[in-house]
This record gives sequence, C-alpha cells and structure tokens, in this order.
Amino acid sequence: MCAIQTRTSHLWRLCTKILHFYHILKNEYKFICEYPSDVELRGYCVVKLADNNNNINKDSSQITLLSFGGSKYTKRHTLVMKYVSVWSNISNKLNEFDKYNQWTPLTDNNNHSIIIGRYNDDYIGVRALIGGSNNHLLFITYRSNTISVFDLNTFQFIKHHTLSTKNEICYHCLVSENGQVQEMMKTNGEKNKQNYRVLLFCKNEGLSIEYDEDNNAFQFHELPVCDSTAPFYKYAYVCINDIVLFFGGWNNSNAVVSKSVHMYSIRENKWMTFQNTLISPLRDCVAVLIEGENHIQIIGGSNDKRTLVSTHMKTKVRVWDPSQLVMICLFIYFDENTIKFGCAK
Repeated sequence: MCAIQTRTSHLWRLCTKILHFYHILKNEYKFICEYPSDVELRGYCVVKLADNNNNINKDSSQITLLSFGGSKYTKRHTLVMKYVSVWSNISNKLNEFDKYNQWTPLTDNNNHSIIIGRYNDDYIGVRALIGGSNNHLLFITYRSNTISVFDLNTFQFIKHHTLSTKNEICYHCLVSENGQVQEMMKTNGEKNKQNYRVLLFCKNEGLSIEYDEDNNAFQFHELPVCDSTAPFYKYAYVCINDIVLFFGGWNNSNAVVSKSVHMYSIRENKWMTFQNTLISPLRDCVAVLIEGENHIQIIGGSNDKRTLVSTHMKTKVRVWDPSQLVMICLFIYFDENTIKFGCAK
C-alpha cells in the first residue's frame, strides 16, 4: 500500500498493482493505470519528483512520480510516470501526449535505462525522501541498516552509510525535519552551508540524521522512543510542523496489532500517547497530511486478524494542545460495491 499527496484536494492510492487517484472534495476514486505485468511489488517506494525548475511541482495536473524497489530475490524496477490529472479536461486528450499516465523505465540523458539499487540491496520495507539544495537527492533507508544518497541529476549513488542500529531497518518511519533546514553559516567569508535533516524511527530506536551536502557526510544523534511504541513498527506516520504522529503498528514478538496513536515532538524531544485511538487495530497502512484541509487520510493496511482491509479513514485535527489531541474520525469501509460510513470520536 502506498499513498502520495499532490495538493490539498487530491492524493493517490496504490493497492497491489493498480494506481488510483482520489479526489478529497468529491470523495471519489478514479483509475489511472496498472504496473507492467513483469514488475514485482514486494518491496518498493513511490515518491514525487521535483519539476524542471528544481522546485517541487505544486500543480497537481502535471507532476512526475518515481517508483523503485525490489531485491536480488525479486525483480528490480525503476519507473517514472508523467501524470496529468484524470479530473481535468486535459485528461480527455491523453492520446495527444506521449506516455502520460503510465509507468515507463527511468532513463538517463543518453536514453539508457537506470535501475536504483545495488545487487545486494534489499528494498523490502524501504523508505525514501526527496531533499538536497535543489531537491535533486533521493535519501533511501532500508535493510542491512543502510542509508544511501542517490543523485537524480547524475543518476549515480554518491553515498552509502551503515547505521549503528540494532534493529533491522524496514517498514520504519522516515520524515524530513521541517523540510530542508538551511543553516546560514558563514565561516571566514566562505559560502553558505546547507544541511538536510531527517528523522528515523524503527521499534525502540530513533535517529536524527543530518546530511552535509557540501562535504557529502552524515552526522547522527540518538533520539528517545517511548516504552508504549517501542515494540512496534509497520505503523502509519505523518509529520506536521514539528511533530510526528504514529497510527497503529505491528509487534512481531507477540503478534499484536496496535490501534494506539502516539506523538513525538521534535522541538521538545518528548513523546505522548493519546487517549483517542483508531477505530480498530491496524498495521501496514499509510497516512498522508492534507495541507490546508487540517486533516489526515489513513489508507489501507491489515487488521489483527491478518486480513487485508480496504479502509479509508479521515482524521480531522480540531484542537492542538500540548496535553491533548482532539480528533473526529470519519471511517469509510467497502462492502463489495457499497460504501458505508461509521463515526468514532
């Protein structure tokens, strides 16, 4: 399951090999395309790329997606999609546009196919973010406890580093710390220095990772993890300003699926567990912040019966308080062709 936000009124939903586009205001899905038949989606990631002006494209009618993943045990893929909104009038003229709304191989400037990932890299449970001074760097964290940096301009890996973590890094949390942090540090008249920071949480371990783009070097700092969330991973997560919210999760030591909601404050370096919970236990789901709409979409996953569920929850944040998060959840579940609604407070 993968979900990606475009703008305030749209997001994608990817289930198995089928990609849908969801219109938040219309509360409706539309089919976009399927992955090629020879692509295996056991371990992959989808991110939104920057536009030609090195800025994240804010126009949801024309954007570019990158999908990559696999391992030496499964066939690797690295695909891109030029997306034109299926809700706009231009989508009716797709035959006039070459290779829009379909997955095609990523190629370099010489039209050579590019595959992201080395032979021994295992991208099952991988996480990735776009960053760098020009949004040209792909930061990848994955099994073998590795963080890699891939340059999307040169199509080359420029850094691999082994993390000093005890847990296997997979199905974890990876978020930008308030986006790109630009530190205006002038030393002896030298040029300004730009660093990029991400936070990584996996079970009972947390890391703040700072990347110095000028020197191609990492710095790491340990972060606390609260006892109640320490056994879990495979949760949905989303970063809002200086906090990270965690929904549900999986404890593989005792096969427990959580319905708890936790919060980590970046500024205060503290954790909090809320009394409000999900309607039911959930793992392997995804969460997407809808900017400007003041709510979060939580999509898909598995329940405590190990059953895949086609859920779509809307969690609206009404009041932010240091001691309490008040939420109203709109729960949508699918029964064949019927959409039913239920509410929880």
